[in-house]
Amino acid sequence: MSPEQHDADAYGQELARISHHQHEATDARFTVFQALTAVGIGHEQADDIVAKLEAGAVAGAHTWISESSPPHGSEQRFEDGWFAGVRDVASYLLRIADTTAHAGRGRAASSAMLLAHLQQPHSPTPAEDPAPAVELDAKDVLAAAERFPWAVAAPGTRHWPDGSDFLDAALSAVANEERAGYIERLEAFVEEHRDRLEELLRAYGPGSRPASHGRYALIGQPETLVILERMEAAPFLLRGQWEKQLETVFLDDLEFAWGPRIRLSR
Repeated sequence: MSPEQHDADAYGQELARISHHQHEATDARFTVFQALTAVGIGHEQADDIVAKLEAGAVAGAHTWISESSPPHGSEQRFEDGWFAGVRDVASYLLRIADTTAHAGRGRAASSAMLLAHLQQPHSPTPAEDPAPAVELDAKDVLAAAERFPWAVAAPGTRHWPDGSDFLDAALSAVANEERAGYIERLEAFVEEHRDRLEELLRAYGPGSRPASHGRYALIGQPETLVILERMEAAPFLLRGQWEKQLETVFLDDLEFAWGPRIRLSR
């Protein structure tokens, strides 16, 4: 086995472990929100509690990294490089902890929406005629997403020429009351997160080292902007709808890449 093959295999195993932990974290977070709701904790307070717990976990990683030392007997140049790397990683972890502590808005409400959806009877008998569904044209949404070159890869470099299955899954997590004006909402989301989207495309998009291993294939797709917007607005509902229609590996990768810098929905 060549060194390149070994590195790719090791990296793939690492990503699989990360994906496993993220999936378990999503399930655990859903359980925590259910428990907090059961004892009368409101959605905003529940979001704050979970965000602080997650920030504390990142802070714990910061402490562990900061206290690490180079192997005994290392040369001075190696030690200098070691401690410089530790400082860089520790500083980045601190920024993640700071952001995570003040993020997470809407996750408890999304969890409650998903739980209510799952608890609905299979054949309900409505007391009155439901409100007509608002049309949300996937082609119009996709055309809006295509207008943001800092967040979308060039057509010739994208993994999927047609990502309609992913777009359908994301749009299924848009509630009827959110559909009117959804394109404007998406455009505002992309403008607000321009810096993060630029960094996401640069670090994980087509041509990046992570993408060369066959992962993060959603990054650079225009459909991904809708997925990310839903990941922010209704992460649990998005995952619930996604799991009904698609394999979760691509969503897991996207959550990891986008994740702690704004919130883990992952």
